Amino acid sequence: MTISVDPVAFTIGSVSVRWYGIFIALAIVWIVVWMVWQKRRGAEFTSDAIFTGALVGIPSGVIISRLLHVLDNIVVAKLHPELAAAGQVFDYTQDPIKIFGGEGLTAYGAVLGAALGVWIFCRFTKLDMRYVSHIIAPAVISAQAIGRIGCTLNGCCYGIACNLPWCVEYTHPDAEAARVNPGIAIHPTQIYEIIFNLIVFGILWKLMSKVRPDGSLFLIYLALYSAWRVGIDFLRPGNPFLFGLHQAQIIGIVVLAITIPILVRRFIRARTAKPLQQEVEVS
Repeated sequence: MTISVDPVAFTIGSVSVRWYGIFIALAIVWIVVWMVWQKRRGAEFTSDAIFTGALVGIPSGVIISRLLHVLDNIVVAKLHPELAAAGQVFDYTQDPIKIFGGEGLTAYGAVLGAALGVWIFCRFTKLDMRYVSHIIAPAVISAQAIGRIGCTLNGCCYGIACNLPWCVEYTHPDAEAARVNPGIAIHPTQIYEIIFNLIVFGILWKLMSKVRPDGSLFLIYLALYSAWRVGIDFLRPGNPFLFGLHQAQIIGIVVLAITIPILVRRFIRARTAKPLQQEVEVS
């Protein structure tokens, strides 16, 4: 299968608007729409809180996303100068002004940065971050699915070469995948992730009314997505960050090391509390 879509959707004067940017914007709008819908269904926060939280979370997500990309490039460039010489990574310490421009964002940085911004916002406004994270978790994973549609059309975040029937070949010269892998079929890892994200959305939607709104649903989301990133990145080309693994894999392992023990402890606590509650009701 071939993908020949121009990554540039349209131009306004000298400004090119790429499909990637359009779908990132749609993903952000979707999260806001989701939160408004949840409020109408009885969620305990105001419309002002939704829009103000978005004004805080969006820029913090962009900033941390960009910083993780910059850090990834700097670390890899220092550890592997040959990759920097070949132009595969850029050492931003050599030209720091480029930190503030150009392409390069990370999905993990967007999620963790936005979460940090919303947490700070909740601290100042006395909102319960655990409750907010419970409500927003399904929206975040489905927004990531929307964003990956943009990645698919843009020709970025692609996989390694393969010869399976569903592998794709990018043919448009402006697509990154076509420039790096001309005439080569590759794993459509963006599409894999769209499917995975939608499955996780279904799981979180199902659990939303069954799990206490104490942040556990967001931890489940983080654990599932982190496990996915550790695995799927073996099918994606990239530069070794630490121990031969990509930056996203290292972050995923750290997130799993934090979230899994918390979830296990909460599960055990819930299982032991249930018999005690039944015993009290009987007596």
